Amino acid sequence: MSKEELTDIRSTLRLSSEDESWRDELEWESAIRLKRCVNIWRPPTDMYETDEAYVVIVEVAGMCRDDFNITIERQVLSISGIRYERGGSKAYHQIEIAYGEFATNVKISAIVDVSSIKAIYSDGFLRVMLTKGHPKEIAITDKN
Repeated sequence: MSKEELTDIRSTLRLSSEDESWRDELEWESAIRLKRCVNIWRPPTDMYETDEAYVVIVEVAGMCRDDFNITIERQVLSISGIRYERGGSKAYHQIEIAYGEFATNVKISAIVDVSSIKAIYSDGFLRVMLTKGHPKEIAITDKN
């Protein structure tokens, strides 16, 4: 894939070329998948850190909690789903709301406790709370 094609995909996803989370192998895997499915859109996504957790917020109104697919693998939180257009056929005069399949990925650069991840969907926002993990000390035992 050429640099120009990747730039086009980044702009489609509203990512800046300085987005450091796209500097690893995920960049190429995602770009290849998106090249095949150019109709996938990326909802506005924020991430912030508190003392206890990382919080990811995705703005995607008009959904039900079962419409989301949330996974975490290799320190990448992936959120995807499909927002269906409600109602029958319409003669649009203006259209800015994205419908169809969407996906967003957030690189988590620290240890998180996978067993305590929580997700809440309310008022058009999906909030995913990833509790910070703590390194575990491993005891060394004698051979006997």
